[in-house]
Amino acid sequence: MDCLFCKIVSGEIPSTKVYEDETVFAFKDIEPQAPVHILIIPKKHITSAADITAENSSVVAHIFEVAAKIAKQEKLDDGFRIVTNCGDSAGQSVKHLHFHLMGGREFTWPAG
Repeated sequence: MDCLFCKIVSGEIPSTKVYEDETVFAFKDIEPQAPVHILIIPKKHITSAADITAENSSVVAHIFEVAAKIAKQEKLDDGFRIVTNCGDSAGQSVKHLHFHLMGGREFTWPAG
């Protein structure tokens, strides 16, 4: 499989790692949209949120636990945003499930 994020997990492509355990890998986004912008991904390839099943959903719960740890580590006490895009029309540019953890600035809704 020619997946950018799988290559980052394997170390084939360098990244600025923020967190890693047996299930999850987190690294700084190379095009940050906020002062803190970290991508949190499962190490096992899941294509998108549309592919979450009863068999793999525990990894998503774990990702949110990790997001809370990283938010504390990054001192995002005033709040943070977690976003995932699913599919081309939603802006998913890498076909590997990933969550954007962003903070350190004010956000608006739905854009920005």
